[in-house]
Amino acid sequence: MKRFYKDVTLEQAEGGMQLMLDGRAVKTPAKKVLVLPQGEFAKAVAQEWHGQGDEIVPATMPLTRLSNSVIDGVAARRDEVIASIAAYGQTDLICYWAETPPDLVALQAEHWQPVLNWAKEYLGHGFVTGRGVLSLTQDEAALAALADHVAQFENFALAAFFEMTSLTGSVLLALATVRGQLHPDAAWDAAHVDEAFQIKQWGEDDEAATRHAIRKAAFDDAVRAMGLLGVLA
Repeated sequence: MKRFYKDVTLEQAEGGMQLMLDGRAVKTPAKKVLVLPQGEFAKAVAQEWHGQGDEIVPATMPLTRLSNSVIDGVAARRDEVIASIAAYGQTDLICYWAETPPDLVALQAEHWQPVLNWAKEYLGHGFVTGRGVLSLTQDEAALAALADHVAQFENFALAAFFEMTSLTGSVLLALATVRGQLHPDAAWDAAHVDEAFQIKQWGEDDEAATRHAIRKAAFDDAVRAMGLLGVLA
């Protein structure tokens, strides 16, 4: 799509800041007015629009995409989104350890055990771990505590946190990142211990590397959104 506007501004609106293009309100794909949280997040979304060249490239506007998903989807399905995120606690990546080889198990322990220890202290309940692919049953109190913490996020942060969780396969890694226990790069590495081990053994596939880079960029965008929203510790 060709760029059709010159000026990008933010105006005060009920519930936040309204994004304006040449004085006209931007709307979401569902035709709802794009109202953004006050502060740095709104400025960053405006900068995405301001920074477009002759052509509008949606792929370079992750914060706008996130905002559309919040307004058109998350806001109306908040309880469902919270439940979906909390459900990761039942099958969380870092609870499922390998049986062999020993080198991989040692790497998992190095990256995962500190997060599990922290989560037990932070949430007041521990998570069950196991080796192999057999399904685990987590303590309902631990899952409830996790859901309570997820429910503290407002809608924009909730959407970004969902991205972090789904991209890593671990709500515990995502929570540890947001609460400042893990650097985002360390969380990403922890989520891909198995993959990195296999690459070291057998080499890297170019297509897989491209997919990995795309997902890492999306994870970084979600973390950046949390920082702009003032949620990241």
